[in-house]
Amino acid sequence: MKTIIEKVDKAQLNSEEGIRVIERAGEILRKGGLAAFPTETVYGLGADGLNEEAAEKIYAAKGRPSDNPLIIHITDMESLKKIAKNIPETAVRIAEKYWPGPLTMIFEKTDAVPYGTTGGLDTVAVRMPCDETAAAVIRAGGGFIAAPSANTSGRPSPTEAQHVKEDLEGRIDMIVDSGPVDIGVESTILDMTTVPPMILRPGAVTKEMLEELVGEICVDRAIIAPDSKKRPKAPGMKYRHYAPRAELSIVEGEAETVISVINEMAAQKASEGFKVGIISTDETLERYKAGIVKSIGTRMDEATIANHLYGILREFDDERADCIFSEAFPTEGIGSAIMNRLLKAAGYRVIRV
Repeated sequence: MKTIIEKVDKAQLNSEEGIRVIERAGEILRKGGLAAFPTETVYGLGADGLNEEAAEKIYAAKGRPSDNPLIIHITDMESLKKIAKNIPETAVRIAEKYWPGPLTMIFEKTDAVPYGTTGGLDTVAVRMPCDETAAAVIRAGGGFIAAPSANTSGRPSPTEAQHVKEDLEGRIDMIVDSGPVDIGVESTILDMTTVPPMILRPGAVTKEMLEELVGEICVDRAIIAPDSKKRPKAPGMKYRHYAPRAELSIVEGEAETVISVINEMAAQKASEGFKVGIISTDETLERYKAGIVKSIGTRMDEATIANHLYGILREFDDERADCIFSEAFPTEGIGSAIMNRLLKAAGYRVIRV
């Protein structure tokens, strides 16, 4: 299969060229094909979410386990009523505040949604992205686009079109390239079939933000601990995700001790002939003495850390690092999403000092 790669400027979507690219992606999706496109979180791999055969192509292209549910992306609240039932008033309030945006909600599904899209579950995960290119592709493709991250299953998620090309070229029909994404980690997933609602995956819409709006929100323990053997209700709950090829270890503790321990371990590994990577921050970049040191962002603005996370992991793959040591981060706000992704990428390998 030849993968078409088309660039489109988000500011020029209504131009003749922009319309041509979007219509081409939409035609591919309507015919049951696969098209990758940017959202505000990461690049998604799109297929018609109401077409079971098209959804199955996503699993095949990614090498994704078939019980790992897909998120259906929509562009308006009327569409939600076609694919979800028993929508609680709380969900409507949350949607009014955070849709379009980096939030996925889980509802009971209607018969319009095939089990091939939901991983065999009677629930459906739904999101309304705010990225202009994403919204245009979704509308052009029929309005109900299943779109997990556009990467090989288990790899760091793609935050630019080149990442998609590296993983999926030759496996999918098209990549719509609108440049780097804004946020850099996947959407928050909120289960609305439980009372109180439960966060199954943290993201840019945080527990604190949701509680300020609707009151109590629970958090699934799988966010900070290894997953159980239960069938996953949302993407990212059960299987190894976001992982670089190198062995990643997170070092947690008081800042000065963490720096000292990472320097010691990095020097030891380097002396043994291993290529070592270190994930630092702007504040600590100059403190590390061995290996390939990369800053993930500044602790003064954790959104920069989230934005650079997957790109940094892929850079270490490009550098052919054998092992990586990373500083840990606080788990308040978007830090919860950062640590959730790092823990999964590390296989929960944490060194506490």
